[in-house]
Amino acid sequence: MRRSVATVSLSGTLYEKLSAAARAGFDGVELFEDDLIASPWSPAQIRRRADDLGLRIDLYQPFRDAEALPDEHFARVLRRAAHKFDVMEALGASTMLICSSVSPVAIDDDDLAAAQLRELAEHARARGLRIAYEALAWGRHVSDYRHAWRIVAAADHPALGTCIDSFHILSRGHDPQAIREIPGDRIFFLQLADAPELVMDVLQWSRHYRCFPGQGGFDLTTFVGHVLAAGYTGPLSLEVFNDVFRQADADRTAVDAMRSLLVLEESLRASAGNDRAGMVADLDLCAPPAPVEPTDFAFAEVAVDHTSAPGVERVLTALGFERSGHHRSKPVHMWTQGRARVLLNHGDARVADTLRGNALVSALALEVDDPPRSAARAEQLRAPRIARDHGPSEADLAAVSAPDGTAIFFCRTAATDAQSWVTDFLPMRQPAPQAPAGITCIDHVGLAQPFDHFDEALLFYRAVLGLRLQGGQELAAPYGLVRSRPLSSADGAVRIALSVALLGRGGSVRGAPEPQQIAFACDDIFAASRAVRAAGGELLPIPDNYYDDLAARTDLDDALVARMRNSDVLYDHTARGTFLHFYTPLIGDRLFFEVVQRTGAYDGYGAPNTPVRMAALRAAAQD
Repeated sequence: MRRSVATVSLSGTLYEKLSAAARAGFDGVELFEDDLIASPWSPAQIRRRADDLGLRIDLYQPFRDAEALPDEHFARVLRRAAHKFDVMEALGASTMLICSSVSPVAIDDDDLAAAQLRELAEHARARGLRIAYEALAWGRHVSDYRHAWRIVAAADHPALGTCIDSFHILSRGHDPQAIREIPGDRIFFLQLADAPELVMDVLQWSRHYRCFPGQGGFDLTTFVGHVLAAGYTGPLSLEVFNDVFRQADADRTAVDAMRSLLVLEESLRASAGNDRAGMVADLDLCAPPAPVEPTDFAFAEVAVDHTSAPGVERVLTALGFERSGHHRSKPVHMWTQGRARVLLNHGDARVADTLRGNALVSALALEVDDPPRSAARAEQLRAPRIARDHGPSEADLAAVSAPDGTAIFFCRTAATDAQSWVTDFLPMRQPAPQAPAGITCIDHVGLAQPFDHFDEALLFYRAVLGLRLQGGQELAAPYGLVRSRPLSSADGAVRIALSVALLGRGGSVRGAPEPQQIAFACDDIFAASRAVRAAGGELLPIPDNYYDDLAARTDLDDALVARMRNSDVLYDHTARGTFLHFYTPLIGDRLFFEVVQRTGAYDGYGAPNTPVRMAALRAAAQD
């Protein structure tokens, strides 16, 4: 399959868009007319630039309000089309997209629409060009792809076909099954976009909220399966209108777009044995190594500098962690309790310039059975590999970069394994530690994402690591709304909660727009709370109003509520179980820790308590 992307999906000048598309590995582009009009290059120069980059201009679009018009209006359409055909010839673009009319003078007459489209197609054929007719979801008289196909079929011209657009079909709830009834050679182009499920005007939905496949709620695997079953052989092309993509870095967006297509192709290949996939089995689709589901967190790494390190060490000590080892060749110390391991990296050059007295989660290591396969999958899905120096007797750990820059390691921990990273650490002789807090393992990690990269991060963690999305919520923070999207492995052994401030600024604490947390699991939250305080540690103070409300809205025993109040422990429950948890104050401006106790089959993260935690962090930071 050839892969294409619309220039409207990327930010920047046409030069930047073409360059980004080529670097990401696309075969072609849909050239949006506005990009041409704003370019200082002539169409011939654009063609040469595309040729130099190895790109084909697969589609020139859009040509609007062209059919079912009164004669005097259609005469102007023909003059306009003649000019556009000149432009297409200079560009080397063979196909032009015509959208169904939204003109107030358009006539509801399919025969007239077919006749006028046929005449346009005849002019196009004389120039060696083609026309693809598309039903806009908000078209004045034609808003259904089946209606558009009936008009194309009635026109019966070899230079006139239809364009199938996933957004225009799925946003209206139209059944895509009938795509199979369209001859494949009459489907001239396929445009793909996903979208979140929103209740709003379809035009505004389309113009602002489209996203790449796998980032929304549409079933694009089934949709594309229908198109391919019809016999379509053109490119898979992304046409995404999105306010964030229009201002984000074009290279990152293009890579994100390519990853989405590769994941879609993988999904199509997996469905090849089903009837719905039709001709998929015969196509050359992306086939990365299957994901290796992580079974645990091997470690979480926190980057520190000389200012932030003492604070992090004090909190870990109060939580009952022991400094158990130091790296053979790097300024990295390992702190352990149970299966929970935190590495403090005092010399991470990747983030040194951004620390400025803070600490941040710089890496997550995932326990997997086959690290090389996990790394190969990540790289094939365009995750950049991180070059690492290691000594001759040290483990060669594969690491890739997540969209926010967090390093993701794939490793094995068992000391008997020849590639175990644990043997890179030499034991340290420590004084007898404080009484442990009963921490057993890392429960989850929470990472706030940069605003421009949130959808990219969701697709990365789902596609590259094979994690499953657990729904999500929008939460009221003191300075705006925060969107939360947690992901987990099938058994819940690995959980990563992503969040983003919806307006791209602000967060739970002023001055900390991208907070991070590491949450540890324990078997007795009250014993853990006592142990932390006995060791001189601080817990995040929770206001009395929270506990007064908790007593009013639940059937909890008064003594239990009082115990939680005295321990700064928060509570949540579902039909499946309960969740008890407490927090530490912020260390610097970004990092804090959490200790949690899950009972039953509780599978959440205490989301109802998040606004309380956000306000408490802010209040503590003001003290």
